[in-house]
Amino acid sequence: MSAAGRRDASRASRAVAHVCFVQDDGGRWLYCRRILFSPESHEPLIDEPWDERRVRDRVGEIVADAEAALDPVALWPALEGWDTRGEQRLPLTRLYAGAAGVIWALDELRQRDHATVGVDLAAAASRALEKWRADPDMPERHEPPINTNASLFFGETGILLVAFKLAGDPQLADDLYALVRENWDCETNELMSGSPGTMLGAKAMLERTGDERWAEAWRESADELWRRRYWDGFWTYPPYGKAPGASHGIGTNTNVLLQGGALLGDDRREQLVADTAAALARVAVREDGLANWPIAVEDCGDLVADWDNRIRLQWCHGGAGVVASTAPYLEEELLLAGAELVWQAGPASMEKGPGICHGTAGNGYAFLRTFGRTADEAWLERARRFAVHALDQVARWREVRGSGRYSLWTGDLGAAIYAADCLEARNAVPIVDYL
Repeated sequence: MSAAGRRDASRASRAVAHVCFVQDDGGRWLYCRRILFSPESHEPLIDEPWDERRVRDRVGEIVADAEAALDPVALWPALEGWDTRGEQRLPLTRLYAGAAGVIWALDELRQRDHATVGVDLAAAASRALEKWRADPDMPERHEPPINTNASLFFGETGILLVAFKLAGDPQLADDLYALVRENWDCETNELMSGSPGTMLGAKAMLERTGDERWAEAWRESADELWRRRYWDGFWTYPPYGKAPGASHGIGTNTNVLLQGGALLGDDRREQLVADTAAALARVAVREDGLANWPIAVEDCGDLVADWDNRIRLQWCHGGAGVVASTAPYLEEELLLAGAELVWQAGPASMEKGPGICHGTAGNGYAFLRTFGRTADEAWLERARRFAVHALDQVARWREVRGSGRYSLWTGDLGAAIYAADCLEARNAVPIVDYL
């Protein structure tokens, strides 16, 4: 059997790795089998070493491709069925998978001297905001999971943040402030649409402007978010329940609150760290020194249930995101078990892609964050191997599609930002840890 075959067989043998017993409504004990990861969602790591010059060249290629694809009016093309679903309307303008995210990434790479950007990013941001206000990419959702135009990733807030960063227009700041105040009690209780996302925006604006109104807006949202914490440390993500993962769960909510620094207060900080670490330890799925987390957990504590009877290993859902969002304080043995599973599972499959949300770059942030906690160079080496793989996936997909995928959170620009973070050994997840 080839080395790749042995690896695939080994991964398959670990696919069903955790056994548990639960009680039904009648009190009968039921036997169930849990999986640590789904092999079909991953692929073997390519045999290509880290080469800094080659990585820089590939980041430059992604930037050049994004520049060439920009239309002053239509902005960037989107992939039907991947970045456009349901009632979404082109061009996409949002931070998650639209023009605002691409612009933010290009500006970030430019400011950090990873690329030369020749297009007018301020004009592109202004056009994205204009388009959004004339015809938002998608309608608001008023049934759970609630999503409004005040959302950071899916609404106007993210676009305004990017536009203000580039133009510094006081009117943009006022508009953004109104959205942050509007979103303070959004019942979604998570990063993408809820108040944790707009709290990141408020904190970024406080740091940029020093205007005390942003601190007041942050505290307003933080107080309500704190009030909604359950006794077990979790928040609910209606209608799905209590989520451990990074995009909708406890780790990122805690991260956002901790980033408030003195705005949060020492007593809350200590309780939050202890409660979140204990909650994630209680619901972890462990086997043979490896660990993962389910998509959602039940009120009964250590009994776990997924939305679709699958367990994922991604940034948005599963151990990669839990490790990335809680690395500074998670029990170290558990942190290492979660990061080790990400390594043994391998990079995300081509279907999942090279990006941050559910792809190879997002999983790689588990290694960067573990490196930040442990200072063990082995984790930085692993992160860089995933960066090489993610950049290879960008190239492979471009051959298949004939073009790039112009998205921060789901596409090529996310892989480029991740590669830049690996070049700098920067152990921070974009947007979530730095805006």
